[in-house]
Amino acid sequence: MIDAPVVSWVLDPVLSGFEAVTIPLASEDDGTLVATLVRKKAQNGNGRAVLHVHGFVDYFFHAHVAEFLNARGWDVYALDLRRSGRSLRAGNRPYFVRDIREYDREITLAIAVIVSQPGHRLLCLTGHSTGGLAAALYMHNGESRDRVQALVLNSPFMDFNASAVERVALHAVTAVGGVFSTLPIPGVLSPAYVQSLHRDFRGEWSFDLRWKPEQGFPAYAGWLRAVRAGHAQVAKGLSIAVPVLMLHSTDSLKVRGWDDRMHVSDGVLNVDHMHRAVSKLGRSVTEVAIDAAVHDVFLSRPASRQQALAAYGDWIDALPVPIALPQRR
Repeated sequence: MIDAPVVSWVLDPVLSGFEAVTIPLASEDDGTLVATLVRKKAQNGNGRAVLHVHGFVDYFFHAHVAEFLNARGWDVYALDLRRSGRSLRAGNRPYFVRDIREYDREITLAIAVIVSQPGHRLLCLTGHSTGGLAAALYMHNGESRDRVQALVLNSPFMDFNASAVERVALHAVTAVGGVFSTLPIPGVLSPAYVQSLHRDFRGEWSFDLRWKPEQGFPAYAGWLRAVRAGHAQVAKGLSIAVPVLMLHSTDSLKVRGWDDRMHVSDGVLNVDHMHRAVSKLGRSVTEVAIDAAVHDVFLSRPASRQQALAAYGDWIDALPVPIALPQRR
């Protein structure tokens, strides 16, 4: 277990009532790299905490999830990963990595900060989409996985929602990505998903369109190669030792233009891929399909959102609290 970095919490400029700290990372050819850890502590906390990890072209703005968990006594922490959201710096290639395991560094540092808190008893790691892939790989053999007692996956990215023709193109880009990792591949994300969420279009949420824009950002060839390598590792089988909860929609939708079903389906990934991955994760996996949920189940319309939050909250509340912190394996 690494030592916790010295941190000085300040008011988060993005979410009222939250605190944030910037965690320096090693710089690369596109400039300064940092991660940002955000938190909101429960007024009546009991030593339990969750750590959220976001997906591709995303960041943490889910104040309603934090408030829901705070009311149950959970302290809420969230990472804006390198080159993402609050952590995006001038010159950075947005949301770019050459290996999904690069995110291990900030996840490990965030875990160190959280478990150093007085009275800490239990930590649950939660990952959405690409963050779900990163979190699953971390819990397979990440440095501080033994300090985490549970894993929750919110529509994890376990395969590309691609046609046969698109898979041929993916194979070609993956090969290119090994040499030209920073080659941008535009148009990977449909604008329909952000349109379904943001209140300026057809949704109810307010988030920063600089960090989660309607048209997305290019997906670099090296990032696509990294994701495919992560998918291949999951397909071989992971050995996640802690209980896992997987939440996803009941239905998927693959469109490029607008379709009203975006409000009641996962319009980004294929839920069948998530279902097939359940048997590849570990010994104890609970899968819950949320009726009419969107890709981020916690951003669904009210009835589906409440179903997702209830499934999440009830499951983590039922986790056994360790009598003592686990020893390093």
